[in-house]
Amino acid sequence: VQLQAFGGGLVQPGGSLRLSCAVSGGIFSPYTMDWYRQAPGKQRDLVATITNGGRTSYSDSVKGRFIISRDNAKKMGYLQMSSLRPDDTAVYYCNIRLGPGGNYIDWGPGTQVTVSS
Repeated sequence: VQLQAFGGGLVQPGGSLRLSCAVSGGIFSPYTMDWYRQAPGKQRDLVATITNGGRTSYSDSVKGRFIISRDNAKKMGYLQMSSLRPDDTAVYYCNIRLGPGGNYIDWGPGTQVTVSS
């Protein structure tokens, strides 16, 4: 199974962006999907999670601004980001795991999001 995150770019503060994560080489429906981000010089942090049953959770820093979703038939995951702030600038990564404590597959290259005027 491979992952490809895309949809990043340059956006002004207050703007919106939708990231996508394509899953290939296997089925997607049994997996939980997580979105992480890593800013320069900082650790990779968990941003949002969606379980195979559709349950979602968010970090406090993005709660109320980001929405995670998935389309099992298309083998796609999404991260809708709104009210973006400069401190949302980071490389965003998606990954999948089989439930709590499950191992992640190989990390893909991520997609750069830059929030700047």
